[in-house]
Amino acid sequence: MAEELTEELKYVVDVLEKLVNTPSPSGYTAEVLGFVESEARRMGFETARNRKGGVIVSVQGKTEEVLGLSAHVDTLGAMVRSINSDGSLRMEPIGGYMMETVEGSYCKIHTRCGRVYTGTILTVQPSVHTYDDARKLERKASNMAVRIDEEVKSKEETEALGIAPGDFISLDPCFVHTQSGFIKSRHLDDKASVAVLMGLLKAVADSGNRPEQCLRILISNYEEIGHGASYIPQEITEFLAVDMGALGEDLSGDEYRVSICAMDSSGPYDYEMTGRLIEIAKEKEIGYAVDIFPHYGSDVSAALSAGNNIRGALIGQGVHASHSMERTHEKGLLQTLRLLKGYIGIE
Repeated sequence: MAEELTEELKYVVDVLEKLVNTPSPSGYTAEVLGFVESEARRMGFETARNRKGGVIVSVQGKTEEVLGLSAHVDTLGAMVRSINSDGSLRMEPIGGYMMETVEGSYCKIHTRCGRVYTGTILTVQPSVHTYDDARKLERKASNMAVRIDEEVKSKEETEALGIAPGDFISLDPCFVHTQSGFIKSRHLDDKASVAVLMGLLKAVADSGNRPEQCLRILISNYEEIGHGASYIPQEITEFLAVDMGALGEDLSGDEYRVSICAMDSSGPYDYEMTGRLIEIAKEKEIGYAVDIFPHYGSDVSAALSAGNNIRGALIGQGVHASHSMERTHEKGLLQTLRLLKGYIGIE
């Protein structure tokens, strides 16, 4: 049994549940960004939007230097590519994931006329009782279909519902918070980190303490497709992405600690910032691991690629089975929050 949650951590988990249950595949994020902005304003912080719709929360610091923090609220999902002759939908993935991880998943179809329908993602040979090659069929987008929960038997009947190519498809997150402290859900990448940043804002608001630097917290909305933080406020000199710690066979991290990423597919992160994060973790006895993620990019990667004149680093709670049925633990969320509090100087 996990210990009873502190008020601070309970807030993070409650916000996380609301976030993952708000559909937001890349390109369809207005509702979830509205929630984040409303919550930040409720706590007394000023907010703004960039032209891509991302939310920027400003926090006054003790100095004029500006630290940027980011997490992304967009997720994996899909889009209606076409309507099949039997009324089912052909889909095109949004973001990088294996088709095996969405086979059998419940989903929602969000039409551009404002209607929402439910469905299930299946292969085009969905039963071993009727298809000889059902088990051997390659799991790729062209072999998948969305079965709609409506009485349709033709393309024309589906079109009559208002469903059309270009409509978004969101995946059922299946959120579960176990008594042993695990959080199981799709989209912990990166809504777990958005929830942690909201917890950081709450800690600042509740304590009345100013961080050492002014903060610009960017909640980005196109990270899963590579350009989430390509634009950041020009006054930022240091930029720290809060994403997730990938877990794997030869990696050090786990679900109970915060991962500090020394290098990913975009190359090494800033040596001094990474070193400072490690020293803070040691000093405050925060559970942490340092790892390299060669199949990974972040908001800092996008910001650097876009030519922003910044130093950058990356941290995040360990998340098992990323881009699949993900899982983390209360302890990982807490260690990530503690490291952020130490880095901005309010603890």
